[in-house]
Amino acid sequence: MGLPQPDVLSLVAFAGIATVTPGGANLLAASSGARFGLMRSLPLLLGFSLGLAALVGAAGIGFGALLEAAPILRLVMRSAGSAYVLWLAWRIASAGRPEPPGWDGTAPPGFLAAVVLLWLNPKAWTTAVAASATYAGLVPGLVPLAGLLALVFGVAAAVSLHLWCAFGMLLARTLRTEAQWRAANILLGSALVASLVPMWS
Repeated sequence: MGLPQPDVLSLVAFAGIATVTPGGANLLAASSGARFGLMRSLPLLLGFSLGLAALVGAAGIGFGALLEAAPILRLVMRSAGSAYVLWLAWRIASAGRPEPPGWDGTAPPGFLAAVVLLWLNPKAWTTAVAASATYAGLVPGLVPLAGLLALVFGVAAAVSLHLWCAFGMLLARTLRTEAQWRAANILLGSALVASLVPMWS
């Protein structure tokens, strides 16, 4: 028996909206695209995509419920994630025109940094738990559900992150002067800080 098509389309739409809207991961993808281009940003994009797939899959088999029941763990994760995002925002906002190889001679955040940052975001867990609860009836069994959710969210995240990275690359083409780069970096850094607000609301 195949999956109910309307329910699958609803899941795809849910994942698409959840992953394409502005947030920390997407803003970092845009900033990395602007400063480093697509190829050097791929580890970051892959880390966010696979990290989200694994996170949603974990929520699908019940780990999200454990997190929801442990407020102190949520606070620790939220605090650690926020501190890292603030550090990244400062690095972005204080940068000028990019000179190879990038921020102060460093590369963009890598694969593991992206995975850790995503898993430290309680809002990502909340989205994952909501998805696993809403679409629990799509397939019988926790493992098949986790696999389906991981696949859909992983693909949606990959597409969305590449779009945001491409936006950053297009933005870079319009920036000609040091002052323009500094203004754009301050804007991206400020937006990244603003993305923390939903995490604490």
